[in-house]
Amino acid sequence: MRRVARMIAPLVLAAMPLYSAHAQSSLPPHSWLFGAWIGGMFPPPSTLGAQECLALPVVIFTRDLVMRALITDQYYTQRLVETARVTPEGVEFRFAHPPSTATAGPFSLGSGEAATVGFGCISPDILRVQRRTENEISFPGCTDFPYPLVRCPAR
Repeated sequence: MRRVARMIAPLVLAAMPLYSAHAQSSLPPHSWLFGAWIGGMFPPPSTLGAQECLALPVVIFTRDLVMRALITDQYYTQRLVETARVTPEGVEFRFAHPPSTATAGPFSLGSGEAATVGFGCISPDILRVQRRTENEISFPGCTDFPYPLVRCPAR
């Protein structure tokens, strides 16, 4: 039995780096952004606990969605990630166009189509994320987010 274990153990140990490299290659290019971020609209607080930060993050990154808080709405606005590509300074997102909305009601303003909510960048369907440090990012050229964002700490 020990001979069999001695023969199998090197094979298992040799295959482990291949498995971990394969697992990492299946992650999307923006996986380092996953989680909740605070700041952006206002300077990020210098001291903030995990519980306070996670109570109301400003931006949340997931595999398929980027959610952002608006001052005028109690719900997060969701943007579906169409593509995410690595850039020298971080990541560039291209969002899918939101589905068309219903026609305007009698009390609503405008032509019936809601404005596409973006991040105050040149195009509402493109977001460039600049990585400053491991836990600090910024959205260059986006007027809605003039300040950097910091990652919410773990509990």
